[in-house]
Amino acid sequence: MNRVAAGVIAVLVYTGLIATADGITKMMASEFAPAQLFAVSGLLVAAFCLGVNHVQGPPDGLSTRCVKAMMLRSVATVLACTSFFFAFRYLALAEVFVFIALMPLFAALLSGLILKERIRPVVWLALCLGVVGLLVMRPAVQMGGATGSALALAGVGFGTLSIIMARYISRYDSNVLPQVFYPNLTLGVVMLCVLPFVWRPMAVADWGWICTYAVVLFGARWLLVLALRQLPAYTVTPLLNLQFVWMTLIGVLAFGELPAVSTYLGMAVVAASGVFLVWDQAHTPPIKAARAVALGGEGA
Repeated sequence: MNRVAAGVIAVLVYTGLIATADGITKMMASEFAPAQLFAVSGLLVAAFCLGVNHVQGPPDGLSTRCVKAMMLRSVATVLACTSFFFAFRYLALAEVFVFIALMPLFAALLSGLILKERIRPVVWLALCLGVVGLLVMRPAVQMGGATGSALALAGVGFGTLSIIMARYISRYDSNVLPQVFYPNLTLGVVMLCVLPFVWRPMAVADWGWICTYAVVLFGARWLLVLALRQLPAYTVTPLLNLQFVWMTLIGVLAFGELPAVSTYLGMAVVAASGVFLVWDQAHTPPIKAARAVALGGEGA
């Protein structure tokens, strides 16, 4: 299996897992604060990483050659989760989605600035068409206040930075596990500091759902890092948006929710954009990793 096929399969499975995690999040959010979910699940995912590392015993363990980049990725992950959490206090889901749709463009911009990956004009065109398709899929929204918009934009920026750092680190680390371990450990520890103020007792069933969430999240984040080893971030992020297409299809098949014609048009544009970006990668010769840049490169 070539690198493009492996990356696409990893992303597609990731979108299914992350959709499952989102479903559990929505179910838990009605009774528990997000900090409670993030603290428990983050530490559980970190524990899973320790368990896998103990079983498989890779030569490098959980060490990384890019310490600074890993620290930046971990901090960006925490800031992204926090920003999105507070953004939902000010904006509706559809309004936050408008900002999330900008992630492919952010990824392309940061790929050029940080990873020194050349983004050809035709790729920029495909990315813009994908964003347009995503916006067409959603009903018209009226943007909320400046505070909510700023928080959502910060979430997109930090989330994209975390993804870019994952691709950067993959140039130097052959082991995927540290990229799952350290961001989730950081998230769990930070949210643990908030936990005493929001903790609510949980029933056995609640613990079961959080454990399930952690397992699904562990698999999803491992696959995302694996995909970023094979494909550029500006190709991966549009494919991640396919989860919104899947959500629409599930609504039709499972709940009989018939979307507007504009939704089908948007889905077609999103799919076409993703197919083109995958085709473009399949016909682009692999490029050797760029030399170390501002973050310090190998051994950073």
